[in-house]
Amino acid sequence: MNKSVLGLLLGGVLGVFDGLSALISAPEVAPEILGIVIGSTVKGILAGAIIGYIATRVRSPQTLLLAGLLVGGFFAFVIAAIDGRHYWWQMMLPGSVLGLIVGYATQRYGRSSPVTS
Repeated sequence: MNKSVLGLLLGGVLGVFDGLSALISAPEVAPEILGIVIGSTVKGILAGAIIGYIATRVRSPQTLLLAGLLVGGFFAFVIAAIDGRHYWWQMMLPGSVLGLIVGYATQRYGRSSPVTS
């Protein structure tokens, strides 16, 4: 599977688990869990697509891990800022871990697209 598609799919799957982690870190949001999971899935798909694109351009695993961390952390920061309830660590930690995992997996297991001239 090429790196872009792998990043997209893995970001979506891990986004579900990112959203479900809200039940552990902030149990009081349980009535809102469906919206949280849907939002986290969309966030994961978007972050995965960006990380997958970066993976097609970068060969260094360290650079891609840093890019994954920054992209995942950025999207989690934006959502935490919009939310307004000050769940900074509860949102940013799983989002950053999602970015790290997607960055690692796309670099390690994704295939580069053949270059045509």
